Parts: sequence; C-alpha cells; structure tokens
Amino acid sequence: MTTIEQNLENYADLALKVGVNLQKGQTLYVRTPIYAAPFVRALTKRAYEMGSKNVHIEWNDEEATRIKFEYAPEKAFSEFPQWKADPLVKAAEDNAAFLSITGGNPDLLKDANPEHVATQQKAAGKASETFRSYIQSDKVSWSIVAVPSPEWAKKVFPDSSEDDAVDKLWSSIFSATRMHEPDFVDAWKNHLATLDEKQQTLNNKKFHALHYKAEGTDLVIELPKTHIWASGGSESKAGVNFVANIPTEEVFTAAKKTGVNGTVTSTKPLNYGGTLITNFTLTFKDGKVVDYRAEEGEATLKGILEGDEGSKYIGEVALVPHRSPISDTNIIFYNTLFDENASNHLALGSAYAFNIEGGKDMSKEELEDKGINQSITHVDFMMGSADMDIDGLHEDGTREPVFRKGAWAI
Repeated sequence: MTTIEQNLENYADLALKVGVNLQKGQTLYVRTPIYAAPFVRALTKRAYEMGSKNVHIEWNDEEATRIKFEYAPEKAFSEFPQWKADPLVKAAEDNAAFLSITGGNPDLLKDANPEHVATQQKAAGKASETFRSYIQSDKVSWSIVAVPSPEWAKKVFPDSSEDDAVDKLWSSIFSATRMHEPDFVDAWKNHLATLDEKQQTLNNKKFHALHYKAEGTDLVIELPKTHIWASGGSESKAGVNFVANIPTEEVFTAAKKTGVNGTVTSTKPLNYGGTLITNFTLTFKDGKVVDYRAEEGEATLKGILEGDEGSKYIGEVALVPHRSPISDTNIIFYNTLFDENASNHLALGSAYAFNIEGGKDMSKEELEDKGINQSITHVDFMMGSADMDIDGLHEDGTREPVFRKGAWAI
C-alpha cells in the first residue's frame, strides 16, 4: 500500500470510527463531489470491512453546477426535485449514518447572479426540511469531513503549484483533525473529554445572557431559560456517539430568538454556496437583523437574510478559543468547517433542538414557544478574535468572565 493509499484509509477510519461511528449492519449514506472519488473509494472499502450493510453514494459535480448558474433559465432555480430529498428521509427512518464531504471551489459561483443563488438555496432548504429536522435533533448519526479540491487548495495556497497546494492542504487538514497523532482515535477521545468539561461548566453556570466585546462587536445574546450547552460529541436516537464536525473545537448552545441586541462584525470570510462574503457587520434589535453591510458579497448576504423569516435571527451560539490546532495553522481556509472551529461563531437561521431541555421531542411550534428559532437556513459565520472578551450575565445583573483576549476564562 502506498503512502497516499494509507493516508486515505486512515482518514476514512477517522470519518467512520470517530465521525459517524458506523455500526455493523448499518447503511452509510455519502454525499460527495466527484473530485473526492479516490477518498470515497477508500471510505467505501473500509465501511464494508467494518460490516456496513450498504454504502449509498450521492455524487455531485461542481462544474455542472457552475454551468447551470451560467445557462439555466430563471425558473430552474426555484425548483428542487423532491425525489432527491425523499430518499434522505427514508434512509434516516431506517437509521442510516450520513457522511457529507466538503472542500469544493470557494469561488465557484462568484460570477453567478446572487438572486439565483439565494433562490436555489431556499428551494433546497424547503425540500429538505424534514431531513434537516432529523439532523438538527440528532435522531441520526451524521458527520462532515473535508477533501481538498485543486481549486480550494490554490485559494488557500495561491503561491504554490496545484500539486503542492493540494499536498499542503492535505497536511493542514491532517493537523487540524489530529491525524498526525500516533493513535488519532484515542486523541479524539481525549479532546472530546476536554470539550465536555467546558460544556459541563457552562451548563452549571446557567447564564441568562452573554455579552461579547471586541473591535466592531458589542453584542448581548440572551439564552433560553432551559438552554443546554453541547460539545463536539453527540448521541443519536439509537444511542450511538458521533462527532458531527471533523474537526471540532466548539461548545455551543441556542440563542433566545428575540433576545439578541447590538452589533457584530465578522472576522473571517464566509463561503456561502460558492460565493465569498467578507468584512460584514450585522445589527440586531430584539433578535432580528435590522441593518447589515459587507465589503464583498453583500447581495449574497441579503439573500441569506431573506431566506425566510427565521433567517434574520440567530440560532446557534458557539464558543471556540482563539488558539487551537486550526487557528495555529495561521491559515484562512475559506471553508466554514475549518474557519468556524478557529473562531467564536454564530449561526443565522435554525437552532438545534437538542440545545434546550426536552427539545428533541418537541414540535416546531413548541420549540418556537421556548424561544428556539426555526428556519430553512443555518449559516455559520465567524466573529471571534484574539481581543474578544465575553461575559456571562446572570439574571441579577452580576457578571462572570467567560473569555478574555480570545481565551477561556472559566
């Protein structure tokens, strides 16, 4: 076996053993771009060796997507075939494990009509609403891993040749995902245990709100009364432990829908559907975005905010220290999976049902009544920095430091 083949097999083990935690007799559902085929083949082999009943692969082609946005008629973007969404629901009901592969061209749709991008995302979001509810309530085991495309690699390492850029990006991915550890599965267990300690500390504090202060940011986020902090590890309805994001450095909860006030400024570019949004600021009043601006990609940001009514509110609140294996690479990945785990971040749109007591078994209406935002979108954006301070606020007005200068203070 060559070094490349061994690396791909090891990375497949990470995705299967740590990510979705594939069980014997379980179906694996993989959604992947076609450029990741060598890795997907290694993944498929390892899945069957681990006893998977079946590996279903849903391929997509970035170039075909770009062509669609260049040549398709306008009505094409308001359609999303239900027959693509329904098999995901059926597989979820059959307790499949779901693995998504990211890492495409960050600039894929930079020349596309932003209204078409927004319309397409909205159509896909509506069609996939049922399946997304399975994901956001952890009824199934699911995970996301990255495989570098040449275009992504060149975006991150523009001064390198294409082959060198891909090699460098693979190395950076392996570093960020602890693949260089002698026993990476054991290293992940130790890492998740550390995150769990922070999760427990925050749950014991039962803060009423968080107050963020940094350059360009002065924001207060109230938390639901029965909020629950979660960490990188999750548990499916079947009792299987899994890690949704590989890598992960976050501890997160839900915002109270109507309890966000102030201004927040992004600190890393947001890659949304092949378009970059940079240096943007959002102003909130009673939870809702009432003003926004962006240096680049403002029309795309507008499209996100107009996805539906819930798109204008915060769902997820995630705490990530400024120093981590990801941020220590000193790389802007132009990929949310990595950049969000190098920075405190928030998510516009839907919250996770499991971030509130009893939320996994609540209806949409019950979640809304508890202050949990519902939306067809969920878009993470990065707003942490080395100078960020965060205070936890209690209902009696007292404060406790949670972050100081981008580092944990509890």
